[in-house]
Amino acid sequence: MALTPDISVTFWYGCNMARHGEIVRLVTQILSAVGVEAAPAGGPAYCCGSPQEANARIAAGMAARTVEKFNEAGRDKVVTWCPSCHMNMDDLMAPVTEAAFETQHITQLLAARADRLRPLLTNDVPTRVLLHAHHGFNGRVPVNTDVPALLGMIPGLTMVDHPLRIPAHMCSAIAPKPGELARAHRDTLDAMQEVGANTLATVFHSCHRDAVTLERARPIRVANWIHLLADAMGLPYTDEYKLWRNAEDPRAAIGPGRIDAAGDVAFAQLVEPELRRPPTLSNGIP
Repeated sequence: MALTPDISVTFWYGCNMARHGEIVRLVTQILSAVGVEAAPAGGPAYCCGSPQEANARIAAGMAARTVEKFNEAGRDKVVTWCPSCHMNMDDLMAPVTEAAFETQHITQLLAARADRLRPLLTNDVPTRVLLHAHHGFNGRVPVNTDVPALLGMIPGLTMVDHPLRIPAHMCSAIAPKPGELARAHRDTLDAMQEVGANTLATVFHSCHRDAVTLERARPIRVANWIHLLADAMGLPYTDEYKLWRNAEDPRAAIGPGRIDAAGDVAFAQLVEPELRRPPTLSNGIP
C-alpha cells in the first residue's frame, strides 16, 4: 500500500497524545501510504513548554530543547498534531530558538496529498458525519474545511454541516470554565439531531477524550477523523481510550497484566481518576 517516500518528516504529536497510541500509529501508516516517511516524536521529552507556562524559565528551557532536538534530527519539516504545539512553535519557540525546519499541520499535509490518498479509500463507511468544529486554530490552520474535504472522499460517508462552532481551539481550553464544556456537548448533540448525523468526528485529542462519553446510552459514534480514514483504508486499530473510558470497570477493561506493567500506584494516581471521572453530560441528560 505504501508509496516510495519522497519526503521525510518528523511527526510531532505532542505530550497528551500518548493516551491515543493508535492514532499515532495510524497517522504514520497513512503518511507512509501517501509517500511520506514520518518519524514520530512526542511525550515529555518533546514538550512545547505550555504545561509549565506558570514558570517562564522552565517553559522556555523545555521549548528550546525541543527545537534543538528537531534541528538535530535533520529533517526539513515538522508535522504537527496539537494546535497548542503548532501555535507555540510559530509564535514562541522558533522565533526564540532558530529552527532549521518548517512547520506544517497534519491536515494540511494530507490535504496537499489528497490525490494520493483518494485511491486508498476503498472501503465503504456508510455514515452521516458532523465535524466537532472549534474556531479552527483561531484561524491559523483551516481544519474546519480540510478535514471535511478529506473525509468527504470516503465512499459511503456523508459530511453534514451545521453552523455550530465551539469556542477556543480545542475543548481543553474551555474545560476550566464552569458549565462551558457541558453547554458545548449539549449544543453538539442538538446539532447532530438537527442534521441527522450519527457520527461525531473529533479533530483533536483533547476533544476526543471528553466527547467519547457521549456514546453512553446514545445511538451515536464518536470517532477521530483519523479513525474514519483508517476505516476506509482497511487499517486495523482499537480506540482503547474510548473502550476504557466507557467501561463500567476500567481496570477490568485494561486487564491486570497491563496495569502491573505500568505500576499499580502510578495507574491509580495518574490514570484511573480520569477514566472514572463522571461524563460531562450524565446518561440521564438528553
